[in-house]
Amino acid sequence: MSGLFGDGHAILLLLFAGFLSNEVWRVLGLVIGGNIDESSEFLVWVRAVAAAILAGVIAQILISPPGALATVPGVVRYSAVAVGIAVFLATRRSVFAGVIGGEVVVLAGKWWLG
Repeated sequence: MSGLFGDGHAILLLLFAGFLSNEVWRVLGLVIGGNIDESSEFLVWVRAVAAAILAGVIAQILISPPGALATVPGVVRYSAVAVGIAVFLATRRSVFAGVIGGEVVVLAGKWWLG
C-alpha cells in the first residue's frame, strides 16, 4: 500500500463516493416512485418537458454542431436524423436501433464526402 490513496484505498473511495452515494438516491427513487400513477397529469407534463428539452438539444446540434460534427455537411446530419427516426419507428421504437441507424449515416456520409 502506498499511502492514503493506494490501490486498496482508491477502490474503497471509488465504491463509496461513486457507487454508494448514487445508489442511495436510486433506491429512494424506487421506493417513492413505486406508488406514483404513471398516467397522472404531473408525469404526463414531466414527459412532455423532457421530450421538448431533447428536441431542443437535437435541433441545436443540427443547426450549430459542436466539434468534429461541424465538419459533417448539413445534408448528412439532417439525413442521419431522418434515417434514425425511420429506423426507430421500423424497429418497434428501439432507441438503440435508431441511434445506430443515424450513426451509420453520419459515418458513411463523412467517409463518402471526405
